[in-house]
Amino acid sequence: MQRVLVMGCPGAGKTTFARALADKLAVPLVSIDRLYWQPGWREPKTEEFTATMTCEAAKPAWVMDGNYIAFGAGNLRRERAQAIVWFDLPRRACLSGALRRIVKNHGTVRPEMAPGCRERFDWGFMKYIWTYRAQQRPGLVTYFDALRIDQPLVTFRSRAQASAYLANVGTA
Repeated sequence: MQRVLVMGCPGAGKTTFARALADKLAVPLVSIDRLYWQPGWREPKTEEFTATMTCEAAKPAWVMDGNYIAFGAGNLRRERAQAIVWFDLPRRACLSGALRRIVKNHGTVRPEMAPGCRERFDWGFMKYIWTYRAQQRPGLVTYFDALRIDQPLVTFRSRAQASAYLANVGTA
């Protein structure tokens, strides 16, 4: 595998998994959040973000961590991906993961985030996670419906499944 999308709800463990997978595959990690957010949590112009993501997707190897399927070259990323990993965890797991991350990193900029985007508590973000299964998940399911037969969709319903999968990468 040279091009893998890692998708799912915030707080599910996508970034931790994507970083470990990229290391095991010896390919670059692309944090879509890092490319999307501008300093101070400002959103980019859609055209600029789409151009950036088109350039990233064209590269020969990557593990991409993030969703942004409605724009940002979402269809091109899906077409170029050789596999898709989907974190389909329960709401409580995602909320607890996000809260742990906020407490641990509050006031600092995580390595996978853009400069000037300090970790903070944000009620809007918590609401996004709370409503993710009803509002965002259906769009991902539709997005996955367009996968080709040669593109495996690996679905994790727990972090333990993700850890077990990583333990077996490169051992076959």
